[in-house]
Amino acid sequence: MKRISKPLHPQSDAARRGFTLIELLVVIAIIAILIALLLPAVQQAREAARRSQCKNNMAQIALATLNYEMAHGVLPPGTVNSDGPIVSTPDGYHMSWTVQLLPYLDQTPLFLAIDFSKGAYEQSEEITKASLYGLLCASSPSPSGSVSYAGCHGGTETPIAEDNEGVFFLNSHVRYRDIPDGSTNTLFFGEKLWSPAELNWLSGTRNSMRNTGHKPNQLPSIRNSRDKIYRSSETPDGMSDPAVVGGFGSWHTGGAQFALGDGSVRFLSENIDKSVYESLGKRADGTLPVEF
Repeated sequence: MKRISKPLHPQSDAARRGFTLIELLVVIAIIAILIALLLPAVQQAREAARRSQCKNNMAQIALATLNYEMAHGVLPPGTVNSDGPIVSTPDGYHMSWTVQLLPYLDQTPLFLAIDFSKGAYEQSEEITKASLYGLLCASSPSPSGSVSYAGCHGGTETPIAEDNEGVFFLNSHVRYRDIPDGSTNTLFFGEKLWSPAELNWLSGTRNSMRNTGHKPNQLPSIRNSRDKIYRSSETPDGMSDPAVVGGFGSWHTGGAQFALGDGSVRFLSENIDKSVYESLGKRADGTLPVEF
């Protein structure tokens, strides 16, 4: 019988088969879809962490303010100057509450390095460019030498003066008994959007004080044009007048974080009722407490 020879190394069709171009494209498409689904979740997790860090910063500022009040009997002045109203120009003494709170924010060496015989704009560059991470929101692209938080000087858009309705204003020395509305119903600090046109972190101007006359993230808080502003040195829309103080705002979606007089930190929606929001910025308007 005739024998049929076989290959020495037989291979099946399955062993010789590889990926076709279509199969490869399908795999790539599936991976791309999975990445597209995963990235938003990662970004949301990162933003949640940054928002939590920002909330902790504000809680530390509120605690430092309470400690200052216990030591001095009054809240720190919003800004110190010989006359007013205050305008956002580098002309004046303009020492802000940010300077007064340094010893209570574990920044005593920086506080001692400041020459208080000179104004906010006469300090050395080493001081004006100092890194104050406790005063910077992690979501904000603000550089060193800037602050992401501002004290509330009132509930309306008025210049910073000695008769404002908030708790931080020109040469203020507010005590807790001067807040008849109650510290739990009065805003002390809130987030603000920084722009390159602002002054340094020591400046007690709109750089470190804002009002509730504008709802969070509304004009002139540069919400709609903030990307443009951060890429340039332009003054935000609606704030070309140096006497305009402006409202609060943040890089967080939907609103901004605020610290109240009792030390608590709340996230207020940008859709908050305007009358309620304005009332929160005033220390003695007599409005009954409401849910916010």
